[in-house]
Amino acid sequence: MFLDHAKISATHSETEPDRIERLNRVYGYAIGLADADGNTDCITKLAKLHDHKGTLMVIWHSAPTEYERIYFLKAWKSKVGDESTHVEHALMLHEPENEAEASNEE
Repeated sequence: MFLDHAKISATHSETEPDRIERLNRVYGYAIGLADADGNTDCITKLAKLHDHKGTLMVIWHSAPTEYERIYFLKAWKSKVGDESTHVEHALMLHEPENEAEASNEE
């Protein structure tokens, strides 16, 4: 069983808790599509889902494939999502773990 699920957040979630519920449904829908495709990597690559004023922000630990991008587009575009195509993807920024890594990047 996979336990390291993506973080889920939303702008104005304190006053609009339905945004978090919607993201949970979208997450399940997209990962279900991945599972149906036999894609077991998608769930491990995903870092965070965020609803920013009706735009789904999908944050990844590593670059998604085109199919993985489509899973989230389909989920967000569906009745369980926002019914829009406002989806953006980005990679999680990682801080250097030690000084050697930091100096290598300069």
